Amino acid sequence: MTGRPFILDPLFQSTKSVPGVGPRMTKLLEKVAGPRVSDLFWHLPAGVIDRRFSPKLRDLVGIAEAVATLTIRIEGHFPPKRPGLPYRIKGTDGTGWIDLTFFHALADYLEVQFPVGEERVVSGRIEHYNGLLQMPHPDYITTVETAHQIPAIEPVYPLTAGLTQKVSLKIMRAALSKIPVMDEWLDPAYQQREQLPRWHEAVQSVHNPDNEQAVSPEHPARKRLAYDELLANQLTMALLRQNQQAQKGRSLPGDDALFARALEAFSFDLTGSQKTAIAEVRADMRKPTRMHRLLQGDVGSGKTAVAFLAAIHAIGSGAQAAIMAPTEILARQHEKTISKLAAKLGLKTVTLTGRDKGKVRNEILAAIADGSAHIVIGTHALFQEDVAFRDLALVIIDEQHRFGVHQRLLLSEKGATADMLVMTATPIPRTLTLTVYGDMEVSVLSEKPAGRQPIDTRLVSDERLEEVLQGLQRKIEAGERIYWVCPLVEESEKLDLAAAEERFKMMALRFRRVGLLHGRMKPPEKDKVMEQFAKGELDILVSTTVIEVGVDVPEATVMVIEHAERFGLAQLHQLRGRIGRGTGKSACILLYNPKCSEIAKKRLATIRDSEDGFYISEQDLKLRGAGEMLGTRQSGVPEFRLAHPEFHASLIETAFDDARLILDRDPQLLSPRGLALRTLLYLFERDTAIKYLRSG
Repeated sequence: MTGRPFILDPLFQSTKSVPGVGPRMTKLLEKVAGPRVSDLFWHLPAGVIDRRFSPKLRDLVGIAEAVATLTIRIEGHFPPKRPGLPYRIKGTDGTGWIDLTFFHALADYLEVQFPVGEERVVSGRIEHYNGLLQMPHPDYITTVETAHQIPAIEPVYPLTAGLTQKVSLKIMRAALSKIPVMDEWLDPAYQQREQLPRWHEAVQSVHNPDNEQAVSPEHPARKRLAYDELLANQLTMALLRQNQQAQKGRSLPGDDALFARALEAFSFDLTGSQKTAIAEVRADMRKPTRMHRLLQGDVGSGKTAVAFLAAIHAIGSGAQAAIMAPTEILARQHEKTISKLAAKLGLKTVTLTGRDKGKVRNEILAAIADGSAHIVIGTHALFQEDVAFRDLALVIIDEQHRFGVHQRLLLSEKGATADMLVMTATPIPRTLTLTVYGDMEVSVLSEKPAGRQPIDTRLVSDERLEEVLQGLQRKIEAGERIYWVCPLVEESEKLDLAAAEERFKMMALRFRRVGLLHGRMKPPEKDKVMEQFAKGELDILVSTTVIEVGVDVPEATVMVIEHAERFGLAQLHQLRGRIGRGTGKSACILLYNPKCSEIAKKRLATIRDSEDGFYISEQDLKLRGAGEMLGTRQSGVPEFRLAHPEFHASLIETAFDDARLILDRDPQLLSPRGLALRTLLYLFERDTAIKYLRSG
């Protein structure tokens, strides 16, 4: 079986193929759903309108607002006396009166639709205006004989300007006629136990809800479609993993004497979870297959120490190690920490970033090529074509969520048999870890090294800004250093920068030694400001979120985050992790707008009450959902359209286990269920996964 199965062809046609969809409508549908018919199936209703409420008019007195279906006799037409007023049509059912109101309406059309003296059935939203009942622009207008055409329950779709509910409904009805009946890919026992419908029945069901519960993520039809999407995701990850495990690696024995000396180079003892993690990493590196391991640790849990020891294991085997960071600031931070440790062992560290040019760059490249550079640190500049390693055996990637699965594959191709260790300081709940890193083994650093101080986190209303500024003056007099993080302004770096510059000017007038740091500065400028702050030449560093990752100034003990309600929990936690690194007591002040939403207040209370990154990320998932929680800019997280990790956590676990079981029994997906699963992978456009099936 090669290529996409023919049965899926109707689903991969443009929405133009749906009756009633022209070029203009295609553009609108692409905006809300996507360009293909299958995208319409995944564009699920957000709610329902129940039109079964058919009261008498007298029963509507005192009801604030409701959708109702009424049978009334038309008593008179009242055109507007001046422009801007509505056209009114009076009706009665003998128990009370109602006005049907229309703005910008054509009188001729309304006279035909509503002949005086005749009965009409109207359905729409009831309102009260000046003590009178009215229904503005009824959704449905029929005769008594054709009233059965009004749907009792109607799905409500997310819309965009120019697309109405009525048109959406019509298009969906037409698209649903293209649903094929496919072979079942679910495990029969699981399907029966969970009472999940067949795929085509589930699609029909979610677009034809018969009550409010039918749009809940817990509804069997929605669960079925969510599980299909998660199974496609997990099967892709499992195939990637199967492929990686089959790749030839090499066994790296390490050098125990060098490793023991490396442990002595630290000025502290490793925590229990650091010891476990490095033991797992070394065991992987000794195997003849390639290592693909994720090291997940909270802010300040000591990932760098584990990374350094992994590099020592590779060097002890006569090879080189590379550490790749997403930003230059972070690469330089690693250089500072690691080069000191390496020097104690007589090992050479080099750092390569985009700004190394000419002679300097050539010298670095030569050291990498002849192997005299044992540890190579850098940004993605490391993976440019002219960078040739003598013998690269270990690739360590920091802040992995910034890169995504595709880059992961590209990097692993650089060192033909190199082991890979990826690290993240963004604590991700277990369920999401499976969707993002399902292809990897996972080590977790759950403790903080001894000596990390607890941080006193306080919520302060932005109305008390003056008090906060006075408090900072006292801190400066006591010799403390302060981060002031400026608010996020939409998704625009330009506006973020304007907010930071504004705050910097205000602070510079008030305090003497203030610096500014933002993402648009050139790397040498950034380094200079950071250096001044680290040396104590600046008391306050006003910054955008560029300090979120990796900036390490142990003397900084105060952080103020402005408009904290605009940040995600994970981001607030990352920012706060920049303080509490020295011996002094640290404080984090979250300035917030007291008029912010209840959800925002809950988020802020979570960060105030806990420093446990994994607990915080679980709460973030519950409050905001997966896509928003990890930030739209971060490419590593799959965008689910049918599954909601916050509701479907147990389905993710099941799909994870199911995918492994499937490939244990049928590694090439050639059984009847295996062939149906290939169709599932194509349905969710996981074509890359199919390539990992060497036959077919």
